[in-house]
Amino acid sequence: MSEHVTIAVDAMGGDNAPSVVLAGCELALAQDPDLDIILCGPADVVEPFAAAHERCEAAVATQVIGMGEHPAEAVRKKKDSSIAVACRLVKEGRAQGFYSAGSTGACLAAATLIMGRIKGISRPALATVIPSPIRPVLMCDVGANADCKPQYLVQFAQMASVYAKNLLGMENPRVALLNIGSEETKGSQLAQECHQMLKEQIPNFAGNAEGGDVMAANFDVFVCDGFTGNVCLKTIEGTAKQIFKAIKGIMTQSLVTKLGAATLMGGFKDLKDSIDPDKFGGAPLLGVKGACIIGHGSSSDEGILNGVAISARVVRSGLIQEIADWALAQKAAEESHE
Repeated sequence: MSEHVTIAVDAMGGDNAPSVVLAGCELALAQDPDLDIILCGPADVVEPFAAAHERCEAAVATQVIGMGEHPAEAVRKKKDSSIAVACRLVKEGRAQGFYSAGSTGACLAAATLIMGRIKGISRPALATVIPSPIRPVLMCDVGANADCKPQYLVQFAQMASVYAKNLLGMENPRVALLNIGSEETKGSQLAQECHQMLKEQIPNFAGNAEGGDVMAANFDVFVCDGFTGNVCLKTIEGTAKQIFKAIKGIMTQSLVTKLGAATLMGGFKDLKDSIDPDKFGGAPLLGVKGACIIGHGSSSDEGILNGVAISARVVRSGLIQEIADWALAQKAAEESHE
């Protein structure tokens, strides 16, 4: 029997909230009988849904943080926002995880400021599954930390390795540093220092990776600073959209191409489904005290379902405690060398 888990969900997160969030939560409750949801948002949204669903509780929030607001400032000013209320539920122990498809920056700020960092973790990092058509790979960090020190990337590598093992089933994930060349001496001073520290401290470090290695899935975990990771991720997402758009245009040009499209439609649908971000639900923020999953703003009801489901899986996997244990051991080892 699965461990009973409570997830706090931001009802107002996402481009199509709250309707798509409610639909996704309904699917999640139906799929997992050991899941409880605390739905956070305006009373007229969350209370009727909670009244109609046995394992859902309403947590009324009188404020909403918009996508265009300054993240940290909004979290500090809007203490009764749906995002802040959900994070407080985790801090208070009423929920074990938090899920939102709202403002990524606000979710990062709220999780860090309210839920708090795991002791020994310098900077929480945002990890995301890159849906390569070959097999999924993990990238960390993809936007939480634009400026990094080498030791931050060592922690990103370890946290992402634990996530890859516990949630993606990679027993001994091969970690690579995203760089501009495969040689040890390539890249900026930061990249070279990171390479040396990763080589010394991460047993499963496999060396440098180039951009072309990501979609080719030549490694399991790609580590980088948040600036590089975010640019890489957005480039992959944008390129995929344009390629599918171009293919669709070509295949509707004439009767001959339309007939060809009909023949190939099943294969293209399978390919498109394999790289659909909704399939993975969202990106975990690793290094905070509790499961925190941040979904795509354009998430469908399936994306919300998978986001809530992966939040519950993170709790049940023991990921948070394993990261905390590693950070504690690492801190003790550092102190013993001083």
